[in-house]
Amino acid sequence: MPELPEVETVCRGLAPVLVGQAIVRVTQRRPDLRFPFPPRFKSRLTGQRAVKVERRAKYIQVSLSGGEVLVIHLGMSGRVSIAAAGAAAQTSSTLGDYIYDTGSDPKHDHVVFELENGATVTYNDPRRFGFMLLFGAAELNLQPMFKSLGVEPLGPNFSAAYLAERANGRKADLKAFLLDQRHIAGLGNIYVCEALHRAGLSPTREASCLAGRGGAPSPRTGVLVPAIQSVLTKAIAAGGSTLRDYRQANGAAGAFQEEFLVYDREGEPCVKPACGGTIQRIVQSGRSTFWCPKCQK
Repeated sequence: MPELPEVETVCRGLAPVLVGQAIVRVTQRRPDLRFPFPPRFKSRLTGQRAVKVERRAKYIQVSLSGGEVLVIHLGMSGRVSIAAAGAAAQTSSTLGDYIYDTGSDPKHDHVVFELENGATVTYNDPRRFGFMLLFGAAELNLQPMFKSLGVEPLGPNFSAAYLAERANGRKADLKAFLLDQRHIAGLGNIYVCEALHRAGLSPTREASCLAGRGGAPSPRTGVLVPAIQSVLTKAIAAGGSTLRDYRQANGAAGAFQEEFLVYDREGEPCVKPACGGTIQRIVQSGRSTFWCPKCQK
């Protein structure tokens, strides 16, 4: 499933294409994805102008001129592709940059948005685990999927003090705590594994290790917060990680998987200088955890 860097990459690819453009036609080729499409989905979108494209956790949010927000979740295999009208120059900094392949098998192109300038935005999803919903902007943060989300790990409210306050007294495994979206929004399995390795912390430790006496941040927290932010920032810069079906909005593969230090490297030597350990795989809460028992304490 695409994680925060992959969703952020898609948002950044979509924003220059969508923002300021009106949706002149919506082609909906099935009644549902993971969930049924909202009532009057096509008519509620037709004629609306995209005002803003942003990410919240692992959700794409397209704010519309009529006051509603289109929420898109990519699920396991959802891809959003863009094609410009005509033969626009690929070197242009305008919409012409976005002459993209519309994905894999066209039979899985479930929704197509046609924009006023002739460009099209296509949602392709072979497994149909993604979804699209429409909410009024004022009620968006009251929806169950948003109201309990924690802070954004790349936002100003994510700090050692915040993490320590949330972790104080918690006996859950450190990895499970970090994956809990009620604490940190959008942080996923791959990047938790990578951040914990960079911070030298065992995924099996109790989350309470992040809080010291009186609930103040422990030294571990001071190392973990920048490790999380660093790995996410680098992954976004690399266009995310390509695992199975994932592609960027422009059809290109993400590249961060080439920088994995532990994820999917079971049995390989740890790359930390002078460590000498071997990467192991364990299962926590039904998910694979990759780590080095020698340097992650």
